[in-house]
Amino acid sequence: MSDTPAPVSDPLRSAALAADLDSADLRSEPLRRLWGEEADDALARGMREPILRAIAGDAGVLATLGRLLVLGMPQPRDAVTSALPRLGVEGLVALGLATTDAETVTPTALLRPQSFVDADGVGEWWIASDLDEVALDGVLPPDHVLGVGGASRTLAEIIVPIEVERALDLGTGCGIQALLVARRAGWVVATDISSRALAFAELNARLNGVTNIEFRHGSMFEPVAGEAFDLIVSNPPFVITPRAEGVPAYEYRDGGLVGDALVEQFVRSAPAFLTQNGIAQLLGNWESRAGVAGLARLDAWVPTELDLWVVEREELSPLGYAELWIRDGGTTPRDPGFTPLLTAWLDDFAARGVTSIGFGYVLMRRGTSGDPLRRRERLSQQVSSVGAALGTGLAAHDALAGGMPATLVVASDVTEARHLLPGNDDPSVIELRQGGGFARTVNVDPALAGFVGACDGELTVGQIASALADLFEVPLAELWGELEPRIRSLVLDGILVPGE
Repeated sequence: MSDTPAPVSDPLRSAALAADLDSADLRSEPLRRLWGEEADDALARGMREPILRAIAGDAGVLATLGRLLVLGMPQPRDAVTSALPRLGVEGLVALGLATTDAETVTPTALLRPQSFVDADGVGEWWIASDLDEVALDGVLPPDHVLGVGGASRTLAEIIVPIEVERALDLGTGCGIQALLVARRAGWVVATDISSRALAFAELNARLNGVTNIEFRHGSMFEPVAGEAFDLIVSNPPFVITPRAEGVPAYEYRDGGLVGDALVEQFVRSAPAFLTQNGIAQLLGNWESRAGVAGLARLDAWVPTELDLWVVEREELSPLGYAELWIRDGGTTPRDPGFTPLLTAWLDDFAARGVTSIGFGYVLMRRGTSGDPLRRRERLSQQVSSVGAALGTGLAAHDALAGGMPATLVVASDVTEARHLLPGNDDPSVIELRQGGGFARTVNVDPALAGFVGACDGELTVGQIASALADLFEVPLAELWGELEPRIRSLVLDGILVPGE
């Protein structure tokens, strides 16, 4: 366990600290200008030496707080006193963010600016979390509270941007998702099994002046028994960890269950806590076992009356997966403990017949359609604005439930590419390319390309189909039978959108 106590979210001291940070301009861009873009990028890769070289000899307020709170390094007491005139050193200690003696202030947590962009605009928060492996110069303690990492950013990007009355952030960690969701929710309940994580999350809400979040302690859905939410988000501790002696169980990533049972438990339980049209979204891992694909196993966990959209972004072998998460805990192949951990992981996967592990995101919705959306796909290409793309896909599914829209329009980010063999005027390949969202590339034939090209919102779907039937000299019913399912797919993909 950690040697340092959890932080304390004292309202007055939190406000004083926020005022001091604001006065010092402890934000992403000022820090990046202070020590340079290259050094800033190096910190994201676990190297702080470039920053230290860039600000060597700088005793200014921003440099002092950068070393103390961003890098997690002890600083002279006098310098910290000057940098935090409202809070003071004793106030920083009282918040549980540092210890001190007569000459030195030693941080016990990190506090870093975190910028964000969502459907409502651009902003930035201060996010406190435990000291990372760079600051600790060693293996993380099991109750480590992670700051904003890659998984947190991924979940933030995939949340459908909808206004809701009540939302739930299950497994809130440092609270970053609760803060994001609170921008579009009347009230947010944030839960975690880790009391240490909840302490950090509550402090972060106070530091950033967010007041519509309620924090509750407990496992999975126990703290919200009997309640329902319009939106549930979760970056749960989904990492598959061997239940073997000597294998550390990190609270921020390990749910304490065997294999992918935690993701299964979430997916099976969440529907009971959704309002009508309520959406649940989470990140997760799923195992492919003995010839049964992980996506198929996941599909079987979700009631058939719910909408389900699963996107698998990556698939790793047992060896690749084990190495990834052993390194994540701070153990490298040069350390004597690496091989025993690797053996435990590989033995654990072998015992269940695991052949690969998928990572991605899951969306479930308690929809009103009599024909639920069931979509499972693997996408490895670069994506952007995924939350908006998921929302567009759900809206398209709802629109199609009432039949084919009267008019369709090509989405503004769609382009067409035609590939011709030398000397041939007829394209051998026609592609529709999506510039945003899931960045799909769809091969189409001349008839479908002609249909899409005519979708300007003026001509009806029926008029376009009739004109194409005449052009290609085929019966309209035959042409429509070929085109209709592919047009529906283009609408679901967001390449075509219903007209006004």
